Amino acid sequence: MNAREVVEEWVKRFNAGDAEGLAELYSDDAVNHQVTQQPVIGKNAIKSVFEQEFSEAEMTCIPEVIHEAGEVAALEWRDPVRLRGCGFFTVKEGQIIFQRGYWDKLTFLKMHNLPIE
Repeated sequence: MNAREVVEEWVKRFNAGDAEGLAELYSDDAVNHQVTQQPVIGKNAIKSVFEQEFSEAEMTCIPEVIHEAGEVAALEWRDPVRLRGCGFFTVKEGQIIFQRGYWDKLTFLKMHNLPIE
């Protein structure tokens, strides 16, 4: 799969709340850095974070546009409660090796009635 196809599949698995399936899209030593948090390193750690997040909040990713440039795809997204963000995925040999996401964590926490850290 190319970068765009991987991101399209990532969205499907994310919206299904499929932490195991999402983890399969990452290389063993992938890095997922949501800039509001510390980087998460490794497929197993990334899976654990998704499991935790899916247990805490109902999340939906509605893609607005996916841009692709070689090994990098940029995903601009929104969710049903008007949170917006973007993510950048670097894909090699069909697997995500690096992901960086930008979104408003304070708004997310308030919208889902989660504790403000």
